[in-house]
Amino acid sequence: MARPKTSRFPTTLLILFSFLLNPSDVVFSSSVARISFDQSTTLILRPPHGGGNRHTMFLPLFLSPHPNSSSAFVGGKSRRHLHGSDPLRPNARMRLYDDLLRNGYYTTRLWIGTPPQSFALIVDTGSTVTYVPCSTCEQCGRHQDPKFQPDLSSTYQPVKCNIDCNCDNDRVQCVYERQYAEMSSSSGVLGEDILSFGNESELVPQRAVFGCENVETGDLYSQHADGIMGLGRGDLSVVDQLVDRGVISDSFSLCYGGMDIGGGAMVLGGFSPPAGMVFTNSDPVRSPYYNIELKELHVAGKQLSLNPRIFDGKHGTVLDSGTTYAYLPEAAFLAFKDAILKELGSLKRIRGPDPNYNDICFSGAGSDVSELSKSFPVVDMVFGNGQKLSLSPENYLFRHSKVHGAYCLGIFQNGKDPTTLLGGIVVRNTLVMYDREHDKIGFWKTNCSDLWERLHIAGAPPPVPSTSDSTNSTAAAPTGPPQHDFPGQFEIGLVTFYMSLSIKYSDLKPHMTELAQFIAQELDVNASQVQLLNFTAKGNDSLIRWAILPAASTKYFSNATAMGIIARLAEHRVQLPDTFGSYQLFEWNIEPPPKQTWWQQHYMVVVVSIAVALVLGLSASGGWIIWRRKQQTLNSYRPVDAVIPEQELQPL
Repeated sequence: MARPKTSRFPTTLLILFSFLLNPSDVVFSSSVARISFDQSTTLILRPPHGGGNRHTMFLPLFLSPHPNSSSAFVGGKSRRHLHGSDPLRPNARMRLYDDLLRNGYYTTRLWIGTPPQSFALIVDTGSTVTYVPCSTCEQCGRHQDPKFQPDLSSTYQPVKCNIDCNCDNDRVQCVYERQYAEMSSSSGVLGEDILSFGNESELVPQRAVFGCENVETGDLYSQHADGIMGLGRGDLSVVDQLVDRGVISDSFSLCYGGMDIGGGAMVLGGFSPPAGMVFTNSDPVRSPYYNIELKELHVAGKQLSLNPRIFDGKHGTVLDSGTTYAYLPEAAFLAFKDAILKELGSLKRIRGPDPNYNDICFSGAGSDVSELSKSFPVVDMVFGNGQKLSLSPENYLFRHSKVHGAYCLGIFQNGKDPTTLLGGIVVRNTLVMYDREHDKIGFWKTNCSDLWERLHIAGAPPPVPSTSDSTNSTAAAPTGPPQHDFPGQFEIGLVTFYMSLSIKYSDLKPHMTELAQFIAQELDVNASQVQLLNFTAKGNDSLIRWAILPAASTKYFSNATAMGIIARLAEHRVQLPDTFGSYQLFEWNIEPPPKQTWWQQHYMVVVVSIAVALVLGLSASGGWIIWRRKQQTLNSYRPVDAVIPEQELQPL
């Protein structure tokens, strides 16, 4: 797995280890990484270069099922086909966040445990394990959310050691390990708990197995996202587990937002495909990856002069949600590049944003994405069944990061590897349906920002808790914003979070008060409750740690108020004006009211007591003085007839 990095070198991207794979099976060569299950099966994938000055991401492509795995083929047909389709089965509708080109990935929110603990997970069709950092992890990075705490979940159970998994040294608990060719890795223990899919989901929360990380390295350590949500084929895949339980049909869909918008939607389970959806076959026997039957490429309506078999080399044409850009075999790329250049005579070719790469970029098209089709041609992909998917310019271009109104090709040559790899850029603003039951993948051009309205899907009804037995027990799904409940009588005295802005501090400083007011408005609190804790300048960026304090009349937040603030932060619902540049919110945290010393707790009582004592003391002293004066006045008075002792006159 690769993550966005400052240096982008070609790397072979495959999972080198899994909890089903023995390290002794791994063989490296000078040009490829090989993974062998037996003498007849070797999986190889060679990734291309990442391009210049941009976030490039290659997520791992999944491995074939282990021969002894419970998901092995039964009678030549995968077990998943035995369930059959059922349109009455519910599905889990979930939002996507972030942006593939700006952040390097798309994430979704998943809640684990009882009460639910929230995580931002990268959606990855090339991974088969879902994992999050564990509270016991001493080598995990600083991510968007707090680590998972098994001790705080009343429904968590470790997966005990058995013959179908790798075990820890004490042979007590199942473990997993994922290592990737660019040397990032994740390892930990396997646990089972309740997964909740959010308030838009018809699917009630379900028990599932996931990884609880104890070690992260490389890009996994440094990324903002908490972990991975594996959507590939395999026993530990979330999709496979839900299908095996019979709670969803064997299908899922992804819809990535368009250029400069990001976000999108995901559906676990099936639904009726919209009219006009274009399908192509996906053969799980032909390749272990999600592949499609690409046969032709057209540019501006003209077919490229290519042998149709060029898109069928090695693993064929692979569709991977975790890869950022698209990569063609050498001959196909050269033909595509020449055809594009012929159509762009009116635009000026310029250097790419990174001098280390020979990116193909153009200026003069303007900054309005909706007008790009006037300057750039339509590209058509024609499938084996004759159906065609048209790509708009945003499906093969990315913005030049240094020249306003300039764009670069987001399709590259895949080195000498004959595999065609189609990443997320190709399917922006496209609903992609992975119909695994019928071995086909569908495409439907749409605006992913309002997918539900375009599909005419009403709001999901409130989920009904399952009455299944303890082996498939469920809990009520989060409603409204998913409930971030806190155990016991936990009092919340402070909510903190980090904000990263793409603006220099010198430019930001005069507007800090204005920024705090916008944050207060978005979080529905008073401006006086927003406090700057610390600031770090990082080149042209600024990293700020904010604190949200309780109202002046209270010592701590109510649970409802705190959950409302956290939901806005966790679900990225804070929107700031464009004058503050691009920004990210991450690593929110809750803290109890600061512990007070005896003096801090009782100083008011002490002060009042002293004041009262002083008042009483002064009052008593004043009364005594008055009494003494009265006594003196009484003693100095003599009656007229009183006998006065005779006194001797003093001599003159």
